[in-house]
Amino acid sequence: MTHTETGMTAELVRDLLRDQHPDLADRPVRLGARGWDNQLWRLGDDLAVRLPWATRSADALLRKEYAWLPALAPGLPLPVPVPQRLGEPSERFPRPWTVATWVPGAPADRAPATSATAAADALAGFLTALHRPAPDTAPVGGRGRGGPLAGCAEQFAEGLAAATGAGLVRDPDAVRAVWADAVAAPAWGGPALWLHGDLHPANVLTEGGTFCGVIDFGDLCAGDPACDLAAPWALLPDGAVDRFHAAYRPAADAATLRRARGWAVLRALGGILIGEAGVRGRPGGKATWGPPAHAALRRLVATAR
Repeated sequence: MTHTETGMTAELVRDLLRDQHPDLADRPVRLGARGWDNQLWRLGDDLAVRLPWATRSADALLRKEYAWLPALAPGLPLPVPVPQRLGEPSERFPRPWTVATWVPGAPADRAPATSATAAADALAGFLTALHRPAPDTAPVGGRGRGGPLAGCAEQFAEGLAAATGAGLVRDPDAVRAVWADAVAAPAWGGPALWLHGDLHPANVLTEGGTFCGVIDFGDLCAGDPACDLAAPWALLPDGAVDRFHAAYRPAADAATLRRARGWAVLRALGGILIGEAGVRGRPGGKATWGPPAHAALRRLVATAR
């Protein structure tokens, strides 16, 4: 992570707005959240300013959201942060930034979904609506998102070795079995579909035990829906994955579900390591990522037995 050298304060946000979007500059400004790529500053009750701060790739991700998300958002059944304004780099802040709608709710890594039926149906409805054929000009996923799972083999091996070496995985052979089955599944043969690309618990919001919003579309891309169909394993309560599969349309074929388990294993390993780093106070660690990742891996390993 490479934090920007520009200190971010409420006064900086107000100055940026005065320079480029003065009609918004008089709204109250307060810190909303510090994410992996961006800081979010609340702008009144219904907007947020997103400024890249921790990764160099965040600039392109913000511009991608600004270009594509406004057209996709109206067809989605859950609220998403729709970009309203774009801020260009300046002497005051040398990176692009956006103003988007604020989506209320608690991240699922901090407030997990507890209503199995409602949460499964909400997630299935969201992905049913999102997973539509994308145009040829749609972005291709970075970090292999939406592409062949085999391209992530090195990442999987490194993640499993690290998690096993730290004593965080009890049955690495069972984890390898899930991965091997997923990689051996037939490739996606349908059209490239719109994908969120990063549906981990910190990017899905909850209220009243179910999902109430989806955030952070920086990995929005076109490709194999199995990438997103990994999400139920980490997001839903025990026993709710089958309900999700029954509600998702069109029903995913067996090969897609096998590939989805592979994506879920890959993300679970990443979440376990980030969670452990958070417990130990290491840079980039997030302790709340550990429990849902461990739960996902436990459920996935059970499918291999």
